[in-house]
Amino acid sequence: MMIKVALTGNFGSGKSTVAHLFSVLGIPVFHADAEAKLLYKDADVKQIILDLFGKDVFDADDDVDFKQLAKLIFNDPQSLQQINQIIHPLVFKRYNDWLAQNKEQKYTIHEAAIVFENHLEHHYDLIINVTASEKIRMNRVMQRDGITERQFQARAKNQWTDDKKNKKADFIIFNDGDQFIIPQVMQIHKQIIHI
Repeated sequence: MMIKVALTGNFGSGKSTVAHLFSVLGIPVFHADAEAKLLYKDADVKQIILDLFGKDVFDADDDVDFKQLAKLIFNDPQSLQQINQIIHPLVFKRYNDWLAQNKEQKYTIHEAAIVFENHLEHHYDLIINVTASEKIRMNRVMQRDGITERQFQARAKNQWTDDKKNKKADFIIFNDGDQFIIPQVMQIHKQIIHI
């Protein structure tokens, strides 16, 4: 029976890097954020977003302007909740379809940032949390996304702390630069393979 593993962690922790390492090992990885971005191109989803938030969150080509949408939702918990109620069930449906296609695998990875925050942990057999100090995460995200420290803090307040996530996770990968992540991934991989 396939083992369903969630790979989570706060933004800037290095989830995508860790997910890539698992994929190099031949483990199928479902990238929730990438699937969510694809959904924003769907005509029905775009219409719902237009109805909820208006034209200001769209660009000149009538595509969702993620920077404008982020400004709105990360400063308004109700807007964030509305987006999550639209996108997350659709992403989870795609995940379940993907699982059916990968049912012969020993285990699969579902990379998703807010597993605990959305109370989804019961959908998985194991959970891996990728962690890094807030300072390191902030520097990574500010460089990657071109956001300010204030914007980082606004987004961070919507996620659980690493300590809280670590207490609920089955495995923890430390990605703060002090420890190499490849040996940590290999160790977890070996443990899961032998379950």
